[in-house]
Amino acid sequence: MTAAERDAGTGNEALNGAEVLLRVLDEEGVEVIFGYPGGAVLPIYDALFKQDRIRHVLVRHEQAAVHAAEAYARSTGKVGVVLVTSGPGATNAVTGLVDALMDSIPLVCLSGQVPTKLIGNDAFQEADTTGITRPATKHNYLVREPGTLAQTVREAFEVARSGRPGPVLVDLPKDITVGKAPLTKPALSRLQRLSHQGGPDAEAIARTVEAMKTAKRPLFYTGGGIINSGPEASELLRRLARKTGFPVTSTLMGLGAFPSPDPQFLGMLGMHGSVEANMATHGCDLLIALGSRFDDRVTGRVDAFSPNSFKVHADIDPSQIDKIVPVDVRIEGDVRDTLEALLEAWGDTPAPDLSTWWNQIASWRSVDGFGFTQDMDPSAIIRPQHAIRRLYVLAKETGRDTFVSTEVGQHQMWAAQHFQFDKPNRWLTSGGLGTMGYGLPAAVGAQVAHPDALVIDIAGEASTLMNIQELGTIAQYRLPVKIFILNNHYMGMVRQWQELLHGSRYSQSYSEALPDFVKLAEAFHATGMRATHVGELDDVIRRMLAHDGPVVADICVAEGENCYPMIPSGAAHNQMLLGPDQDSEAAGLTEEGKMLV
Repeated sequence: MTAAERDAGTGNEALNGAEVLLRVLDEEGVEVIFGYPGGAVLPIYDALFKQDRIRHVLVRHEQAAVHAAEAYARSTGKVGVVLVTSGPGATNAVTGLVDALMDSIPLVCLSGQVPTKLIGNDAFQEADTTGITRPATKHNYLVREPGTLAQTVREAFEVARSGRPGPVLVDLPKDITVGKAPLTKPALSRLQRLSHQGGPDAEAIARTVEAMKTAKRPLFYTGGGIINSGPEASELLRRLARKTGFPVTSTLMGLGAFPSPDPQFLGMLGMHGSVEANMATHGCDLLIALGSRFDDRVTGRVDAFSPNSFKVHADIDPSQIDKIVPVDVRIEGDVRDTLEALLEAWGDTPAPDLSTWWNQIASWRSVDGFGFTQDMDPSAIIRPQHAIRRLYVLAKETGRDTFVSTEVGQHQMWAAQHFQFDKPNRWLTSGGLGTMGYGLPAAVGAQVAHPDALVIDIAGEASTLMNIQELGTIAQYRLPVKIFILNNHYMGMVRQWQELLHGSRYSQSYSEALPDFVKLAEAFHATGMRATHVGELDDVIRRMLAHDGPVVADICVAEGENCYPMIPSGAAHNQMLLGPDQDSEAAGLTEEGKMLV
């Protein structure tokens, strides 16, 4: 063995680039890769074949690979890893990358590329992957030299999980993975050289605690940043809420950080949030935003958002602070550190007397914004809200650790409203991008990460069909995923907006040729079930939960049901539509607001 060969490997063997890549992935603690092979990544797949430390899950579409990796990351706190080939493999992954970017999910996507000498020549299956994915990722790399491969991949993981997490892409030309490459030792990265970790600004913490001690109507507004910060952040939030007695509300992405059944939890705020959460947000005098970014689905009309409150915004990404809603106090840094600092500064201060504020909240709670009428005659049609409530109750009775993914649409909002979460990392949904087709592959990722857990995809029939091919992945790996379809024959949220904004002209929102989901399940080696009336619902749910393999449950629900409460786009939080009989114009639905749908 030559000196060059020893230098290229570990001292025992010469390694090619693909083998170096896998060694670095192993160093980074990678256990699972979600991917799909193709010509440009065959050297990597050959290296995977010759080792047994990293597991590969073969999906049926590259978009699904990214969604599965997102859910793996979201449910474990680890970095998800994706492997796709060049050209269409990489472009198919773009939707998932944008989804991860908007929801701050740590991912590393490894994409194959044509050999370096062919880049720019319109070679077979060539695409400008770094150019295409630049706005879709937190950062991306094109590896042009074998000597930079190992350190580039290490840095990609560091970028993905540091600061505000996000997806990072590493483009790997085939000559880099085929040829010899050195397994260089870890070096201090640019990110490490530039970073200077410090706690939150002491003056900002002091100003916040001073405001907390004098507030009469305070509110913690929490987001997905608390989930991303780890379970300790959720525990600190619970301790701070207990010490202060403050109410807590959450964005869609923050559900589970604070226990949903807790009396201090007001539910989700925003477009389809609870009456008490939205009214408290509008009426509070102190709003403390923790790990949230004032998304438009949360704020409604920005100039009317929480109009009389002193606002504090704590976020790890400084660019998000003052970006949408001007605030009075900026706290930059990891929300876990912020919560620790707030707890320390609060100390043994007694909880203030907030009885007047809680009495006001109780009056808002008395308005059952999530209410619905379910006829319990066995032959009655199933209301979708009732289906989710029964799913929650019966799943809880199993005593199993439960993870819920969703697709996007009405069913997603009903799940957020009616399925309760008391732990972080159990709620897996597409928030910022709103990606139909997310839930089924997300359930794959969660089940791979937690093989003994109960994993349920609460779905709509239209979204389910977006990535239905992943039933093949579920079959191949014998994943006992439960797919719970609320089937109303419509793209439900599209139909709802057409009813409100376009005179009930349901243009192209009705699905006239749906498959038989029971037979479709059987074709993919799963078990299919169906409930068409209330009298069948509990039995189907119980059989689904008890079955030790994958199930597709087709739950036929009322076609015309709308999701309420709803803040029309462009309206304020105190202008909610509470039901179909309320006039939309009286609730603040304006022509300008219609542009925001």
